[in-house]
Amino acid sequence: MAFAIDVSADLKALTKSLSLLEQQQLPFAIAQALTSVARIAQAEEKAAMPEVFDRPTPFTVNSVAVKSARKSDLEARVFIKDIAAAYLEPYEFGGNHKLIGRGKTWLNPKDRTLLNQYGNFSRSALQRLEARPDVFVGSIKTKSGEQIGGVWQRPQNAKVIKRAGKRGVAVRGANTTGHLRLLIRFGDATPVRRHLEFGERAFEAVDAYFAREFDKAMAKALATAKLR
Repeated sequence: MAFAIDVSADLKALTKSLSLLEQQQLPFAIAQALTSVARIAQAEEKAAMPEVFDRPTPFTVNSVAVKSARKSDLEARVFIKDIAAAYLEPYEFGGNHKLIGRGKTWLNPKDRTLLNQYGNFSRSALQRLEARPDVFVGSIKTKSGEQIGGVWQRPQNAKVIKRAGKRGVAVRGANTTGHLRLLIRFGDATPVRRHLEFGERAFEAVDAYFAREFDKAMAKALATAKLR
């Protein structure tokens, strides 16, 4: 998911009033200005993440990246790296949450203690649950005839489970309710309701900062040229 910063229309008017020296320095100044604006947009995109998501992970925030412009390639890009883009795309373009976990399932943890500090349920957490002898993954038919698929915890009366070749392994969080406990429910992906507005924010940064950054870059380019 990427947005290119293109200011070609703005530059047509600028070039008419430039001196010969300024025209010679124009590619350098444009590249510098585009890259500066892209980095400003990157910072604003990162700052907006907590406004859209509850406790976004550092991985998600730091997935916002920049491709710098060069004199030979007068285009800067603000983009989200591939892995994060896969699950953030619906927040920009609409659609359902990306499905995670086994196959095509949406994981809905019923026990909030299973979530990490960012409010997410990680794949490693699912793997740890599946490794427990008192937990299984499957579908249960309720008395009403409804099939509920998910991660279930069997009822346990003892806190120590015997395993072959071992004296016993203590299991934290034993289910003492006397019946199956649904830890995570598998379901269909739901529509995304929040909007990232990544592209709109990037274009607003261009409108707000390009003229300023271009003036700074041109002044630097001319100062450098005079020293040669």
